[in-house]
Amino acid sequence: MINWLKTRLKNLRHPDVVEVSNDSLMSEVDLLDECVSYKKRGNAFLADGNLAGAEKCYRQAVAINPDYAEGFLNLGFVLKEQGVSVEAERHLRRAILINPKLEDAYYILGSILQERGDSVGAISCYETAIELKPDFQNIYVDLCHLLFLNGQIDKAKKIILQGIQVYPQIAEFHGSLGNLYVYEMQLEKAIACYQKALSLQPNHALTYSNLGKAYIELGNIDEAVRCYQKTLSLDPSDLNSQSCLLFIQSFNAKCSPAQRLKDALSYGKKAISKAKPYTYWHACHRSEGNLPPLKVGLVSGDLKNHPVGFFLESILVHLDRSKIELVAYPTQTQEDELTARIRPCFAAWNTIAGLDDEAAAHRIHDDEIHVLIDLSGHTTYNRLPVFAWKPAPVQVSWLGYFASTGVPGMDFLLADRVSVPESHRNQFSETVWYLPDTRLCFTPPAANPRLALTPLPAVRNGFVTFGCFQNVGKVNDAVLALWGKIFHLLPQAQLRLQNKQMDCPEARKKLLQRLAYVGISQERVVIEGPMSREDYLAAHADVDIILDTFPYPGGTTTCEALWMGVPTLTLAGDVLLARQGASMLICAGLDEWIADNEDGYIELALEHSADIDRLAQLRSELREKVLASPLFDAPRFARNLEDSLRDMWQEKSQLANSMQA
Repeated sequence: MINWLKTRLKNLRHPDVVEVSNDSLMSEVDLLDECVSYKKRGNAFLADGNLAGAEKCYRQAVAINPDYAEGFLNLGFVLKEQGVSVEAERHLRRAILINPKLEDAYYILGSILQERGDSVGAISCYETAIELKPDFQNIYVDLCHLLFLNGQIDKAKKIILQGIQVYPQIAEFHGSLGNLYVYEMQLEKAIACYQKALSLQPNHALTYSNLGKAYIELGNIDEAVRCYQKTLSLDPSDLNSQSCLLFIQSFNAKCSPAQRLKDALSYGKKAISKAKPYTYWHACHRSEGNLPPLKVGLVSGDLKNHPVGFFLESILVHLDRSKIELVAYPTQTQEDELTARIRPCFAAWNTIAGLDDEAAAHRIHDDEIHVLIDLSGHTTYNRLPVFAWKPAPVQVSWLGYFASTGVPGMDFLLADRVSVPESHRNQFSETVWYLPDTRLCFTPPAANPRLALTPLPAVRNGFVTFGCFQNVGKVNDAVLALWGKIFHLLPQAQLRLQNKQMDCPEARKKLLQRLAYVGISQERVVIEGPMSREDYLAAHADVDIILDTFPYPGGTTTCEALWMGVPTLTLAGDVLLARQGASMLICAGLDEWIADNEDGYIELALEHSADIDRLAQLRSELREKVLASPLFDAPRFARNLEDSLRDMWQEKSQLANSMQA
């Protein structure tokens, strides 16, 4: 904002009238000249980056003339830039009171309110600014983004389309429209918007990055990789795009564990180069007598209706608060009903959204956190660069990611012995810490008559219906080729595919073409798009067996299917992620549903499909079976997690204490 306003302030109009009393020692002309002189000097200081000098001049200007609206505007701006937002707001409101048509004051005030979390107030200010000045270029993207964050998608689209009408050659406007289309799963429209933006600004790294996200949603992983590689060629310091590339490796069976670790370490090297890691922590000086609870911080953008939230919710409820004091560090501001349910489990809720890495690390360090847990890895909303600052003496990667972060200072990674066998520990820069039963514990959906167990569909249909509820990017050519062999051997079998991408006509058409290519005709397939979680769970009533994807298997979908009485057939691989399905099924007592190779996958599909009576019996008892297993036993998992957090703390804090001695 500061660069924009440096230019804007030079062109602000002078006050037309300056009222002075008859006994004033200065004439109106002298008074006006004096105010303008101070403002010009303030602008010169501002242009040189001297905020303190600018502030002093603007204060002189408004002291001379208390009705000088532009002086209050300028003063409000420099105070905002210096972090004195409360006083800045007061001066900006004074400017608006004097001159209600001062659009810049509304814009700056809106940004202050947005930073404070007052979205309603910020939106109102931005809208007023645009009403006053429809060609106010900078505000369109800000308002569009804020409306999007507040769920006002149609209004956000209307605003950015208005901006495009005024400024059709601004690449950023077309990119913002593309972001909205991605959210709506209108992926072809989104890609067209990004391509238009690139035609206007060919070497814009962020546009390539956003285009990569659209291709991921469309299931075109190769194009996504090319986009992120282009982004990094334009901006090698872009850690977010490098995170995206690391995440995309999850879809690529040809990427070796050694290559994944090498790339993760490359990310970590860049992250540490931008950080100044802490080497002293007050948290290490924890009394050895009557020990207070361990302060455990959770860093995540997914403390809501999200797979991370689903796995986390029941665990948090059962943690012993006399042993563990939880502090949340949300990395984004969106909340929902799951957020409301888990929030009471935390002693503090300290958002780091909007803080830069240094400020976020400083906040965590000041909170004297003992163990800081990252729940994101290289997924959306991650703040891994904060961990490079080492704000806590013990730092742990868990739950939301399935490979090494590569970040120096990330001490441990929580796993189980199925997902990470002893021979695979060298795939991580972190020390692998084994939880006794499982690295995951799922929160079952709330009781609902609609979600009662149903009879096996194959009994009434006379054929087996396979299902897959995975994102289309996981349904790669190797997966489809294997499914094609199964469907060739089971000519009566049907397939139900369902995911959010199927709302996009182009994605649906392409998937049907790919299915036909492997011999699965459209007549044998039911395709559904996104729906409510309740409707999605209820759809399991039409499925006999889930066919897992590889090398990126299900996690949440597998647990939900098991709870709905539907077993998953999975193929175990050679990395944590590819072994996730095997880990969950072993934990649930379903070892016979795990294949070690593609031929075994086909054999198990045929074997289980042939024994309808056994399949029907399993369906009737599966929910009870898995609820009694460690995969759903939250009290048991909570005790195991408490013990692990304590032991990791004791091991690492002793070393930290010796370093600080």
